[in-house]
Amino acid sequence: MPDSLPVLLTAWGASRTDTLSKSRILPHTREAGDPYYIGDVYEKSRITPASKRTSSNSATYTPSTSHAGPYLTYLESLAAGWPHISYLADFMKVTTSPPKLRFLTDADKAERASRTKVACLTFDTSSTVHRDDYKDINALSRALHELGNGHDNVYARLFIVEDLSTDVIEALGARFDVDPSFFRGHISDYMWNNTRDPWVELPSLDAFSQCQSHLHVRYVQTRYFRSEESLLRARWEAGGFNVLRRVDQDGNWVPGADIPGSDVGLVRSRTSLWVRTNKKNESAILLVDPTINEGFPIWGSYRNFEDCPSMHESPVPSGPPRTSTFDDIVYWTSKLTAIEIARVVDDPRTLFRKTLFLVCSEWYTLAKYATTRLTQLEWELENPDLQGHAGGLEATIKKLHSWRRRLPVFRTLLSEVLEKTIARPAFASGHANHVLDLRRDFDHLLSSIENLQIRADRIMAVVTAVMSIEESKKAFEQNRSLARLTWLAVTFIPLSFVTSFFSMQERLSDLTQTFWVFFVVALPLTALVLMATKQLGTREIGGWDVRKLFKR
Repeated sequence: MPDSLPVLLTAWGASRTDTLSKSRILPHTREAGDPYYIGDVYEKSRITPASKRTSSNSATYTPSTSHAGPYLTYLESLAAGWPHISYLADFMKVTTSPPKLRFLTDADKAERASRTKVACLTFDTSSTVHRDDYKDINALSRALHELGNGHDNVYARLFIVEDLSTDVIEALGARFDVDPSFFRGHISDYMWNNTRDPWVELPSLDAFSQCQSHLHVRYVQTRYFRSEESLLRARWEAGGFNVLRRVDQDGNWVPGADIPGSDVGLVRSRTSLWVRTNKKNESAILLVDPTINEGFPIWGSYRNFEDCPSMHESPVPSGPPRTSTFDDIVYWTSKLTAIEIARVVDDPRTLFRKTLFLVCSEWYTLAKYATTRLTQLEWELENPDLQGHAGGLEATIKKLHSWRRRLPVFRTLLSEVLEKTIARPAFASGHANHVLDLRRDFDHLLSSIENLQIRADRIMAVVTAVMSIEESKKAFEQNRSLARLTWLAVTFIPLSFVTSFFSMQERLSDLTQTFWVFFVVALPLTALVLMATKQLGTREIGGWDVRKLFKR
């Protein structure tokens, strides 16, 4: 997979400017360089505090306003007591993942900071759902300002946000006094950290997290790309997100089954829910990831969550839009039934229920895809001809190692969903659990991933055994060749000895009288040596028992 900037620029399109292209460079790639220029975890952040920034310097830019908003100021005041919140403050100041700072111009930051895509769903007591969309930060700010607290006919309001931006965090955070850990847990996609990483987020104690009013759910989206260039364009598209999301190349291409050059990308994704507690009317925020448009959802996306309509029903329902995760979540959440809406008071996770359906479907798709690839690897082992087309056993081991590395991570992510979201007895101000019916699905998924992990280990044991057999065959052939050379040397030793013995004659003319003596002496002597070797040879020569050579 080429990873150079010129190739990526070409894949994205020649019409894009270099400035725009550089703003899409993802951290932790070769083009991005050293990410610790912003400082590491053992030193103070090198990104200038908001109160000292001016709009004239790209490194000290204040997005949208000439001064820091109250929520950002609040975040900066938490740096000493809650160090992990400092990275969220840096995110708001940079307007995206902080290591991308040096690739952003003032125009890039202004666009990213004001980016707004919010849908507000209002659930009232008549089981009606009202939807309002906001694509401008000023319109969202006015709507938040006009919200009242005394609407008795409203069960809840849910703000669904695609891709966090500085202004959206400021507006929602300041209006509802949102716990900063909610936003902090959503902006990155790291599975592990180096010892210097300032973006590390250490896990909270379970006893503490059970009292928090927000949830984070991680999952993996699987997308199919018809060509290498398509996968590169998807990575470049991910670079345009504010939150850090990356497309991991699977690389499990199978000849005969896949189009040459095609591949599958695994996108590490998150969705997060926050609920305002101790209020008569629930207000909640649901964060979803932007969707990569390049490529296709593998196998054509998830199954519809509703039964097929009757053949007599007209018009036939169109179903979910399937254009983006945001659109699908808005569609399904808008279809909450009257019973489900009434349950929001008892369990605010009811607002998250249809989102969990989507997450569960993505996990089922991933499990099926992993099963497919492991089955194909077993198929390669059973058919040696396929190994040659696929790169041999070394390529098989490389593919297998990628799954042995990923499956434990998937198992951890699923366990987190089960323990912290599904099986949690109560959440926020609620006292019931109305998402517990999903436990069987997630238990099944967890069991499937564990079985796949065991299966991958068993396949690795088989591959290792096959490679050992192949190496033994090679060693056998090498020893056989060495034994033949040894046997040839034994044959010529008497001949060499007799030749040297007769070469001691000073007058070569005298050899004409004794030339026949060479054969008379050399041939019997050679036969005598071979017979002695046959009778007395008990040692192995080059890994071969000499006596066995005579039995051939």
